[in-house]
Amino acid sequence: GKRKKSSRKPQVKKKKDPLPSTFACLFCNHENSVSIKMDKKAGIGELSCKVCGQQFQTGINYLSAGVDVYSDWIDACDSVAKEAAHTAGDEEASNHYQDHTPTTGSGRRRGLESGQAMSAIDDLQDDDMGAYGDNET
Repeated sequence: GKRKKSSRKPQVKKKKDPLPSTFACLFCNHENSVSIKMDKKAGIGELSCKVCGQQFQTGINYLSAGVDVYSDWIDACDSVAKEAAHTAGDEEASNHYQDHTPTTGSGRRRGLESGQAMSAIDDLQDDDMGAYGDNET
């Protein structure tokens, strides 16, 4: 019954890859140009690009690593881009409506002033009118 200890091979410890300390810049796209400084006592992580000078700060805790500061920067950039796209979309929609409202008398419907809305009843009345404006009923 006993197992022989010599038949067991010693377990090999897996080597952990260190986390990266430099990253690619989102603005100038240079590889390894973004460095991160972490002040764990103050709870602040600072990120800066050597090439374009872009800077970012975020709050950190004792478990945070440089990758966490970089990912916070990516998330912040995405949220700013979405916010800018959302506000630009609102402005474009309001400008789109304003650009297509008639400003001259040529776009007016019968009996409506410029800017006055046409109701469904007015539309039905227009359908009842013949080509010469007389009632077909």
